[in-house]
Amino acid sequence: MSFSGETPFQINVPEEKIATLHAKLELATFPDELEDAGWKYGVPLADVKRLAEKWRSGYDWREHEKELNQELPMFTRDIEVDGFGTLNIHYVHKKSDIVDAIPLFFCHGWPGSFLEVRKILPLLTDPSPEHPSFHVVAISLPGYGFSEAPRKQAFAMKQYAEVAHKLMLALGYNEYVTQGGDWGCLITRKMASEYGGKHHKAWHTNCPIVNPPSWKSPLAFLALLLTPWSPEEKAGIERSEWFNTKGSGYIAEQSTQPQTLGYSLADSPVGLLAWIYEKLVLWTDNYKWSDEEVLTWISLYWFSRAGPAASLRIYFESIGEFRNLGYDPTIPMGASHFPKEIVVVPASWLRRMNVVSQSHHETGGHFAATEQPEALVQDVRSMFAKGSPAFAIVPGKTGYA
Repeated sequence: MSFSGETPFQINVPEEKIATLHAKLELATFPDELEDAGWKYGVPLADVKRLAEKWRSGYDWREHEKELNQELPMFTRDIEVDGFGTLNIHYVHKKSDIVDAIPLFFCHGWPGSFLEVRKILPLLTDPSPEHPSFHVVAISLPGYGFSEAPRKQAFAMKQYAEVAHKLMLALGYNEYVTQGGDWGCLITRKMASEYGGKHHKAWHTNCPIVNPPSWKSPLAFLALLLTPWSPEEKAGIERSEWFNTKGSGYIAEQSTQPQTLGYSLADSPVGLLAWIYEKLVLWTDNYKWSDEEVLTWISLYWFSRAGPAASLRIYFESIGEFRNLGYDPTIPMGASHFPKEIVVVPASWLRRMNVVSQSHHETGGHFAATEQPEALVQDVRSMFAKGSPAFAIVPGKTGYA
């Protein structure tokens, strides 16, 4: 295993890329829209026109670029991936003032990015005698943000987990915990299966994705049949049914023909805007997105190192593992349940997992680190706090002074 040294990183998008974006937005052609359509057919035309115009003439990328550079300590490092050569990986790395803080790896999904760590970073690293503190590493997954994209086919869940694990080792964190949602849940789950016990000590997710009980686990399956659903679980089933029937079409395209879709997202900023903005609105719990917030989120895809098409390929390469999760990890797990997550599984489905911490929230959706940063961080702190089953799960790293 070989690692090259760490290089400090600052975002500095070339001026010609900004000019090209503005030129494309100036020439944008918009579709028509049916009367009183609202969100019934997709993103409303008025929303896209407003955002596109602001992106073109009322949004200062340099201002937001400067803020990100000031707030987030960023770096790049070469990581060698077995069978795939070396990838240059971008990440945020901030240490707590607590020497014995817990090393925590934070993993985003799609259509997220390293930006999702922004609100929770100061909370997680905050030193206090009242709660544990963390050394935080937030990756840009290969093909996202400012990380290099794989050049070969079949870069799947095993490889994403390998990159994440090797990054933690390269930073001197031989033992660590993780937190993630969306693909971040599946990647950290894979890390728990591949590196759990020796290196990966515990994992927390705000997007619990688990196998449903089956006859292979007779007691759990019998309990599923005999236990009535709670009101919260019924609402979760309705939410999941909505997603399966009305909100999951993107999965079919991205997992079968990502290159075809990629041409549109790489060439049309309006197309990229609409494709992602739809998820930002429909996957959250009435979160009040500001236009500036939306445009910064989407600009990180438009200005990404590999381009937005690269972010889609994880679906093609990893959809099989999403649909067939395999064996459950055995290391301690924590779960946060938010009512407007896109797939809301009953808490009872987690019984066969080694769940040591579980919380249920009345509000919040898919992007918990953005929508409900305080609640998410409190859940992570509680999982590793004094008196909890996962306290001091990383030897010598309690999170307290």
